[in-house]
Amino acid sequence: MERHVFEITPENSGQRIDQIAAELSGLTRSRIQNLIIEGLLTVNGAPVKPNYTSRSGDTLSLSVATGEDNEELTAEDLPIEVLYQDDSLIVVNKPPGMVVYPSAGHDRGTLMNAVAFHAPKLATIGGPLRPGIVHRLDKDTSGVMIIALDDAAYYDLIAQFKERSIYRKYLAIVYGDMKNSSGEISLKIGRSESDRKKMSTRSRHGKEALTRWVVIERYRFATLIEAKLGTGRTHQIRVHLSSTGHPVMGDTTYGKKTVLNLGTRKVVFPRQMLHAEILGFIHPVTKQYMEFRRELPADMREKIKELRPKED
Repeated sequence: MERHVFEITPENSGQRIDQIAAELSGLTRSRIQNLIIEGLLTVNGAPVKPNYTSRSGDTLSLSVATGEDNEELTAEDLPIEVLYQDDSLIVVNKPPGMVVYPSAGHDRGTLMNAVAFHAPKLATIGGPLRPGIVHRLDKDTSGVMIIALDDAAYYDLIAQFKERSIYRKYLAIVYGDMKNSSGEISLKIGRSESDRKKMSTRSRHGKEALTRWVVIERYRFATLIEAKLGTGRTHQIRVHLSSTGHPVMGDTTYGKKTVLNLGTRKVVFPRQMLHAEILGFIHPVTKQYMEFRRELPADMREKIKELRPKED
């Protein structure tokens, strides 16, 4: 019997415990429900029902028979840019199109497969396929991301996310002309009641969410903005911007705006135009503030060139 321990992060808060346990462990949801019935899954040391709603900071303990969980993380020499690395953590520039950790349909080629290659050791918290994951970027979102390499760093960084002291700034190309030059969106976000894979600002169980934005450049039918997170809900920027009528271009889940017709030409967006530009945090060991920045990836820079008016 092997025991796995997970801490519920702010972005996973609000999900059913059987759903989030399946996602974290790689086991099927039905198997997780059986483990709950058998008393082999506890939250904060106590048994729960499958519909228990997870809360940020909850400690999930899962006991699984040896060989029943997914295979161990396979190290792969994949092309990722390491921005910083020491014994406690690693900071990387995640490319667009790369899944963060293995799951059904994505057992290889993920960011964690690459991290396993670059790091001599990994944290034990978070499960065998996603050790040290303290936050996540969507597959089609690029940019700066941090992974803990030991358990002490994991708990310290989780606390910083919970306290909202992590600095995060994103760049996004959104549909339409933003009416103002800046603003903030404070609509609550929760799991969609019609599609449990999506988030919504109309959920009856939504949690506080805050996104501040500033216009960087305006184009015909589109706007480049920067967005700063006041909270860290799942899909927060995408959901908030979509709720205002300005979805992220290329986001097929919350906006479906993938093509702009500019009259003489069309601009096609094959993925969501969202990039995590800056990440700032207090180092868990040195207690020094560290900040990392990466410019827009080539495909977003190319789309901006296509959006700008052509010279005669």
